Amino acid sequence: MTYILGIESSCDDTSAAVLADTTMLSNVTASQEVHRKYGGVVPELASRAHQQNIVPVIHEALQVAGIPKEELHAVAFTRGPGLLGSLLVGTSFAKAFALGLDLPLIEADHMKAHILAHFIQLPAENKKVPQFPFLCLTVSGGHTQIVLVRDYFEMEIVGQTIDDAAGETFDKAAKIMSLPYPGGPVIDKLAAAGDPDRFPFPHPQAKGFDYSFSGLKTSFLYFLRDSLKNNPHFIDENKEDLSASLQKTIISILMHKLTLAAEHYGINQIAVAGGVSANTGLRRAMQQAQADKGWETFIPPFSFTTDNAAMIAVSGYFKYLQKDFTTHSAAPYTRGGIG
Repeated sequence: MTYILGIESSCDDTSAAVLADTTMLSNVTASQEVHRKYGGVVPELASRAHQQNIVPVIHEALQVAGIPKEELHAVAFTRGPGLLGSLLVGTSFAKAFALGLDLPLIEADHMKAHILAHFIQLPAENKKVPQFPFLCLTVSGGHTQIVLVRDYFEMEIVGQTIDDAAGETFDKAAKIMSLPYPGGPVIDKLAAAGDPDRFPFPHPQAKGFDYSFSGLKTSFLYFLRDSLKNNPHFIDENKEDLSASLQKTIISILMHKLTLAAEHYGINQIAVAGGVSANTGLRRAMQQAQADKGWETFIPPFSFTTDNAAMIAVSGYFKYLQKDFTTHSAAPYTRGGIG
């Protein structure tokens, strides 16, 4: 049995997890509420909160797992991409922790880890996992990618956004409507009571399997601006239908390119990952595609959609098997990832 401690600190969640091989023993996350009043993550505040949270979070993760730190086999940490200050906290702690216990140090790519979250097992669970090769639609506030996954670490981005990410579009649209932050989950909740066909919005075009969302965001802004001229209460009176219509448009764009990629590569193993994979509309669309297109779809539990250390630990486990360790000179990176 191999015990891996995972540490995740790429944005505003401080998380630590312990895995026994691929089985999750603990996954503890401290979220930062301080950003809500600013309508977005403030990097300096995020890094300060990580400094306050990282020790108690790791202590609790070890305690819940029931694994003394001396029994760990390696420490895995998020090297990037993410916010530099936040990554520095996790990276620095991981290095010190590993050095103090003379443990191997393993770096994890945040975006690859979201995909590898599909391989995490819960105790007494033997869930089915994707078979290689498979396609993964990775969608979050900062990324929208279609990734061809040939192996645990052989991954290729075959399509991605050329401007804004899908999650960013949800959040910006919510901000335009003066909805609370984070806006994506609020729109999802409102959409459940709305008419998705009430307001048609454009589907911006991009080449190949790439995405574009900036045109949709601009169109949504101008539509609300013009509508408010005629009715100052337009948003309040139509927020459910606006949310449902916007959500339907974003999901339609995502699924269209994913379908094209699946047909092009002849792959029917299709997964979704990242924060936006928690969206109920997207999850329904994936389930419907399984019925309509003969896909075998893989949708992560809600606890693995957001940033979490269990996905870092499982990445660390597969690298541990290959003895793929990093040095203490490894520095965080803020952009890139996968490939």
